[in-house]
Amino acid sequence: MEKRQLKPALLAGLLTALMAACSAGNSTPAAPGFGSASTIVPATASVDLRSAAPFVILAGSTVTNTGPTKIVGDVGISPGSAMTGFPPGVIHGHVYVDDSIARQAKLDLTTAYNDAMGRTLNPIKVAGNIGGQTLYPGLYKSTSSLSISSGDLTLDARGHPRAVFIFQVASKFTMTTGRSVILTNGAQARNVFWAIGSSATFGTGCSFYGNLLAHQSISLATGTVMVGRALARVGAVTMQKNTVVKPGR
Repeated sequence: MEKRQLKPALLAGLLTALMAACSAGNSTPAAPGFGSASTIVPATASVDLRSAAPFVILAGSTVTNTGPTKIVGDVGISPGSAMTGFPPGVIHGHVYVDDSIARQAKLDLTTAYNDAMGRTLNPIKVAGNIGGQTLYPGLYKSTSSLSISSGDLTLDARGHPRAVFIFQVASKFTMTTGRSVILTNGAQARNVFWAIGSSATFGTGCSFYGNLLAHQSISLATGTVMVGRALARVGAVTMQKNTVVKPGR
């Protein structure tokens, strides 16, 4: 009697497992930690920016611009108050200079930065230059500096638009001239987070996607385009003929 009762239960369990592993009409199993594209539960949880989310530029000391930079999103600074270069730079959004909104955004930036830097679940070690690589959703940890040079970096979401990428960089982050971050297979700029222990520097003509949370400063050289956010806790955000656009929801 006991065996006759177990057989149907075992068969049902096997069918359930097979259905979960394969999407309809596709024999390729889902990536570990994910369900179907429509019911995805990210293996790595996103970072909540809270009131810092409307900002594309947020600085601690100064916001400085040279040339016809275009910013789509809010700009804030606190506790500093110095903003230069607007115009010729153009801001399609609100500007908050050391007021209650900017101060709260800075507090929430610190919370988000500490969250991103504090993640410990299954980190993947990276070091030196990650240019030329293709990386998949997850938590990436560098115990020193990190750069994208000698090739572009591709972030592959494996068909899951809610897939999250988090990069923990202990010290500085650098992108060299002309390098790009490329999003593919459903990867979204809003779900990419770069937590930088010191400062971030971009060479001329870079193309960058993601939310950049730097402890110190952020510097964008001439022509660099960013779809994401440049958020500096302590130092300055410096721009030169750039385009910075807040990522879509």
